[in-house]
Parts: sequence; structure tokens; C-alpha cells
Amino acid sequence: MDTWEDDSADQRTCLICGDRATGLHYGIISCEGCKGFFKRSICNKRVYRCSRDKNCEMSRKQRNRCQYCRLLKCLQMGMNRKAIREDGMPGGRNKSIGPVQITEEEIERIMSGQEFKDEAPEHTWGNNGDSDHSSPSNGASEGNQPSPASTLSSNRSVEMNGYTAALRDQYINTSMSTHYQLLPHLFTYAAQSGLLAPQPRSLYPQSHPLVLQLVGAEDLTPLTTPMLIEDGYRVTQVELFALLCRLADELLFRQIAWIKKLPFFCELSIEDYTCLLSSTWQELILLACLTIYSAQIFGDLADVTAKYTPSDDELQGFSEDGMEVMERLIYLFRKFHQLKISNEEYACMKAINFLNQGNSLRPDPAGRPPASSLTPASSSADIRGLSNVSQLEQLNKRYWYVCQDYAEYKYPHQPKRFPEIMMCLPEIRCIAGKLVNVPLEQLPLLFKAVLHSCKSSLSSYRSGPSPCVTASAGN
Repeated sequence: MDTWEDDSADQRTCLICGDRATGLHYGIISCEGCKGFFKRSICNKRVYRCSRDKNCEMSRKQRNRCQYCRLLKCLQMGMNRKAIREDGMPGGRNKSIGPVQITEEEIERIMSGQEFKDEAPEHTWGNNGDSDHSSPSNGASEGNQPSPASTLSSNRSVEMNGYTAALRDQYINTSMSTHYQLLPHLFTYAAQSGLLAPQPRSLYPQSHPLVLQLVGAEDLTPLTTPMLIEDGYRVTQVELFALLCRLADELLFRQIAWIKKLPFFCELSIEDYTCLLSSTWQELILLACLTIYSAQIFGDLADVTAKYTPSDDELQGFSEDGMEVMERLIYLFRKFHQLKISNEEYACMKAINFLNQGNSLRPDPAGRPPASSLTPASSSADIRGLSNVSQLEQLNKRYWYVCQDYAEYKYPHQPKRFPEIMMCLPEIRCIAGKLVNVPLEQLPLLFKAVLHSCKSSLSSYRSGPSPCVTASAGN
């Protein structure tokens, strides 16, 4: 990444979306989000569609609504696809390369995918580049579907010993050539796109014990922090803040106990576990509150926050960061309510989030894990002092595939369920990162607003028609 050379840098804005620019990326002034989006789109040969008139507004808040128009503007403003390193690693191929002007015909070839078809096929893990955690709607949604060409990979069978034969037998129950044994996910894509009907199958033998071990490490008993308030009592800001602190303490203690029960506990050093926990404890707590403890959080705690009345000064002083976190939490609550995450899926999600300390948690459209982000080439800021990087990467991939296997086995008629579940993890990470910017005195108001809105949503769900619980439907 090229960095700014003068003090006026902070005043620059991204030429794509108007967000604060961080430097010259692929030839033009842009933000981290648009830089990562452009890199992923080109590296993964993505082909998008616009559901409107191919002239969608591009702003910080709107940029994720239409990926087609976002990529189109990147090209129109001069982002240079030839400046992207061919190996997909961070850093430009040549930092002296500036913006380029290409013809409308060339742009159309890129947008339609024709240019990618003319190139020799490349098999990659998929999501190379920085993850853009800027919006819940980021990803293949709202009419922006990736090309089937972007689902090619040749690595899954290499990562899981003994899974190749199982995938061959379980997915189609017929023999296939050695070449196609390396591409089992193509049959998943066919099922998702309607070419093949979902086939009931059993859980792979390797997955069952791993899932049971993860669930066994969880403390599924109710939280013990008292959350009952007598009728008529008015809760103060200080009292509610103290309650939130006690809840956080109990939840953090449970995460520490969870680590000691993990099936791979002996495979990593105490130093690595300390490093991982210090980086993810907020994310782990958020995930637990949205799943296994949701009945207490959105029930008992919501009742307590309802007895707290913020002052006018508190309402007027509520920060923009607090507003953004509130909106994202409400969105995520609705997503989790829609998906109805099982204990098994929660346990796998938690392990994946805990073990992944690279740039990206976002799967590609076929549900494969993001490109390796825990390699020695990663920056020390990403690794955060971890010592056994390769072991972490292998563990992360192991449980990624276990979770995918379980979701495909348990919900054969929800082929998009696993990618939908995994898309929740980068959003949780983003919220946890933004939560630290919210002033502590604003947390009581933040939780009151979030829990009130979410509880109201639950009431409307119960009073109205039963919601259709499918992982493929959006919010």
C-alpha cells in the first residue's frame, strides 16, 4: 500500500465512494474498502449484475448495495487491474503504475466476464485481499451474483485427509475421475443453482466426533448474573452500567473455561491462547449473546434496560459510532433470528472465529474458507504475536469444513445456509472493533436501544405470520 506523503492526507476522499482515503491504491486515491473490493473482484474473476439501471449511487453507506456499479466506477475512475499482484498477496505489483484509461469496450469485457473467459483458468482459494467489513449487505446479494467461474478450487481435498473419497461417494454416489475428485464443491454449486436436487447424505465420520467435542466444551447453562428488577423500580445509568460489567465478567470467565476444554487445547501454546483471547473476547461474547444466551439477553436484560430512562443530554450526546453499532447489532440480531443457529453450528462458528486472526473471515460464494491469511507473509499486525501460525491455519480450516459438512448434512434443502452463517462472522468482528470507539457512558443507552428494538421485532414475529426460516433469504 502506498501511504500519504503530506499532512493533507486526512482531507482526501476516496474517488469511488467518498469515504476517507488512505492512500494511492492501484493508481488512484481510494479507501481501504474500495481497494480490497477491487482486488477481490479482479483476483476472483467476479461477474456481478445490477438489478437497477447500472447507475447506482456510490457513497460510504451505499457502496455495498450494488457491486456491479461499484466495480464499474472503479474501472471508470482509472483503477489499474494490472497493478494487482498475480499471487494475490498484499502490496501492488508495481507502485509506480498510475491510473489507466480504458475504452468502454474493455470495461464491458471485464464487467461481462468475457476477459476472464479468454484467460487460462486459475484455481485459487477465492477471497484474496482485504475484507471490507463496512456493511452487513456486503457479499453476493441484492442481485449481485458471482460467476460460476469464481467457484473453482482444487484445495479442499488436500486439506482434509480421507475426505476425497467420502465427498465422491456422499455427493453423487457414483465414481468419478481423479481430476474431479479434486473439485467436489462443483457439485455443491450445481445443487445450489438447481442443476441437481439436494441429495440426503450422512455426516462424514470425521466430522461427528469433532462437532461433539466442540459442543461438549461449551457451558450451555443459563447465566447466573441476577437480572430481575422489581416492578416500579427505576434503573439508573450507573446501575445499568454496573450490571453490564458483571455480565461481561461472567461471559469472559466462561470463555476462559471454554478454551481449557477445547479438543485442540494441547496443540497450541498458552502464549498463543492468551494472544487469541485478548484479540477475540469481545467477538466471542457477542456471538454467545446472539445465540446460546439470547433468551436471557433479549428477555431478562431487555426488561432491565426498559426500566432505565436516559436523560435528554444522554440522548442528544449519543455518538455516530454508537448509532452505527446499534444499527449493525439490530441487523445481526434479525439475521441470527432468521437462521436459528443450532448449538452445533454455534460451537463451530466460535472455534472458527477464535482461530482466524488474519484479514478476512468472509467465505467465497461456494462456501470455501477465505484465502490463507495466517501465512508467514502476513503482516505482524495481523498475526499479533502468534507463534504457531501454520498450526492455527490448519485448525481453522479443519473446523471450517466440519461446520460446512454439518450444515449441508443437517439442512440439505438450505444450500446457502453455510455461507450465510459464515458471513455473520466478519460482521461480528466489525461490530466488536467499532464498539471500542463508543464512550463507556453511552453503553447503557446503546444496549437499551438495541434490546428494545430487537424485543419489539420478536413480538412482531410472534404476533404475525411465522417467518420462513431459510438461510437463502435476506433481511
